[in-house]
Amino acid sequence: MATERQFCTFHLGDLFLGISVVQVQEVIRGQQMTRVPLAGRGVRGLINLRGQIVTAVDLRERLGLPPLADGRVPMNVVVRTEDGAVSLLVDDIGDVLETTANQYEPVPETLAPAARALIQGVYKLPGRLLLVLDTAKALELDVVSAAH
Repeated sequence: MATERQFCTFHLGDLFLGISVVQVQEVIRGQQMTRVPLAGRGVRGLINLRGQIVTAVDLRERLGLPPLADGRVPMNVVVRTEDGAVSLLVDDIGDVLETTANQYEPVPETLAPAARALIQGVYKLPGRLLLVLDTAKALELDVVSAAH
């Protein structure tokens, strides 16, 4: 019997990505963000999620994609980590998809290097590929300290 996994899916440009639903706390529309001076590359700012301060990570920046078109507001996929909740900024939210182990493939060589570093593997779906985001790697941010 093939092992099934469920993924919360989302879009970043032409990329169709997913993360395991067990990592997802919630999905919310664009939120007002407070910029963080001297933050590492990829940190877009902080959002207030019902009194909880959550770091918002720009996945476009992390994957080497150009910024979202002017006027478009990113969606937030809030994930649970050992250090608390973190928001991943994405273009659009997709559906929850179920996959089986026999659909799984290693990361394609044709993927851009910045994206390849953050992708665990892919699932072959009818008409498209689901790229599985490695959230731990996506959240490894360059830290800039005030001493620099």
